[in-house]
Amino acid sequence: MLEIDSLSVSYGPVEVLHGISLSVGEGEFVALVGSNNAGKSTLLLTISGLLNPTKGTIRFLGKPMNGLAPHRRVADGIIQVPERKRLFPRMTVEENLLVGGSNARAIGERPQMVQRMYEAFPVLGQRRKQEAQTLSGGEQQMLAIARGMMAKPRLLILDEPSLGLAPRIVGDIYKTLVALNAEGLSVLLSEQNARISLQSSRRAYVIQEGRIVLSGNSASLANSDEVRQSYLGL
Repeated sequence: MLEIDSLSVSYGPVEVLHGISLSVGEGEFVALVGSNNAGKSTLLLTISGLLNPTKGTIRFLGKPMNGLAPHRRVADGIIQVPERKRLFPRMTVEENLLVGGSNARAIGERPQMVQRMYEAFPVLGQRRKQEAQTLSGGEQQMLAIARGMMAKPRLLILDEPSLGLAPRIVGDIYKTLVALNAEGLSVLLSEQNARISLQSSRRAYVIQEGRIVLSGNSASLANSDEVRQSYLGL
């Protein structure tokens, strides 16, 4: 589905990603784990088209993505839920969801998708007429994910969905992500919370200083003492 080969990205003269290669298969749940400033968000922004690579290629469903505008990638089914939610704070829960489903792939099914999101995140149905800024941090993160789902993604990309949330809320969010993946949704997840991301995903890549240093089965990486101590800080 998603194939990245030898990707490098620079901020001005400084190269921050160095020859990244990774893939996400149809229906896979893949985690990208690493410390703060390892390059995770830069990689996701490049996949979404908000940054341009200096070298390497990105292909999605066999189609080259290099040079393609972000909205064209959305049309192809690449949807990113950004770090720190970035909701429309003075719009209601339902209005945020409707905006998320305004692309051509989804607009004809918005009423059905809204109901599906209320089933996946029942608290959003209870808060549907509240402004997004009045929600708790966990509820806002649920809304951010649901807004992304409204666009009918083929690949859902999430950047630090557990950031700043209580463990119980994080657990609820990840249960929903695992359930969506079980229905066939492909997921690429970037997280500092290595423990829960490795528990939830099938495969994982470890990124350090802009390079992929390890990859493999998530359970095997989580159980490796070397990985836990050297790369994940566990």
